[in-house]
Amino acid sequence: MLTIKPSPRPAQATAALLLSDGSLYWGKALGKKATFAAELCFNTGMTGYQEVMTDPSYAGQTITFTFPHIGNVGTNDEDIECLTAHARGCVLAADITQPSSWREQQHFNDWLISQGLPAICGVDTRRLTRQLRDGGALGCVIVHQEDDGSIDLEGAAAVLAAWGGLEGADLAKEVSCTQNYAWDESLWDLEAGYGKQETPKHHVVAVDFGAKRNILRCLAHEGCQVTVVPANTSADDILALNPDGIFLSNGPGDPAATGVYAEAMIKGVIEAGKPLFGICLGHQLLARALGAKTKKMHMGHRGANHPVKDLTTGKVEITSQNHGFAVDAESLPAGVSQTHISLFDKTNEGLAVEGKPIFSVQYHPEASPGPQDSHYLFKRFVDLIDQAKA
Repeated sequence: MLTIKPSPRPAQATAALLLSDGSLYWGKALGKKATFAAELCFNTGMTGYQEVMTDPSYAGQTITFTFPHIGNVGTNDEDIECLTAHARGCVLAADITQPSSWREQQHFNDWLISQGLPAICGVDTRRLTRQLRDGGALGCVIVHQEDDGSIDLEGAAAVLAAWGGLEGADLAKEVSCTQNYAWDESLWDLEAGYGKQETPKHHVVAVDFGAKRNILRCLAHEGCQVTVVPANTSADDILALNPDGIFLSNGPGDPAATGVYAEAMIKGVIEAGKPLFGICLGHQLLARALGAKTKKMHMGHRGANHPVKDLTTGKVEITSQNHGFAVDAESLPAGVSQTHISLFDKTNEGLAVEGKPIFSVQYHPEASPGPQDSHYLFKRFVDLIDQAKA
């Protein structure tokens, strides 16, 4: 059983955050009263909290936001990355900011309640972030007080002790679509909202390991008719759709676990000679299918300020990232080159197959921290399709 480290409850505390090392943080209850075990991680982004909470790549995780003013633009129906939030909750330093935006439709706390997500504020997130940075990823549970004012720490400890962690977990199957569907929505415009791709030049099959909507929009914006298919779709079924290119999406969990079924599919589409582009989990799965290894990171990369160097051009991009596993660059086989590296810790951020129209990146080029430093990657993919068709 987990041993809880002594920490007197302040009189005003209505919630607690319990970590798998026994650490205990007190605070104010927000969101929905629910008890979920999850991996606790921190995100350094100053904006985009709604996009973070709805990113399927955060499945099985609770997010500590290092930026103190969360909620300042409220929430709306346009800035979601999927219909259902897959994060398990959030930890804040200050109470949710009163929204001030012409696009705001709902207060962030009301949105958390509607999504069934617990949250806690009043936590020393600087101390918590240092703890995760130095000690690595930890499991956590947010627990709200009962109607009688008690907080069931022992019950939370039991839930946390029974949690299996993310290593070895195939979460892609939990967030993936269950049947094929077509996507034609393109990028957002201030005057018109989201556009629609009505004159596509190429057909791309996107394998959904937990795809963010804005990735699909970027593909549509570049002239692609997009067919989204479930994570466990076979190579034969993908090729039967007669795509001009195949896209491997982002997603949550351990790539080794998802690779049990995904690697065979990827090898099959590689043999077909189709242009192939992967992002995040798709990058890791492609690397594994090519013979490389992946590994759990000490604390992962999560934020919108990560500098990445493109080794093919020498340029540095400011990127958005969210991953707790990484490709082991030392394990890349002959014929596969490293194309991008993190300037924070030199970890692998991209690869390409020499002589073939196949490449991938670890970060999220559809996001806009730079703001558009990495959008060229979608054009690169479409250029490869053009060349293959020519």
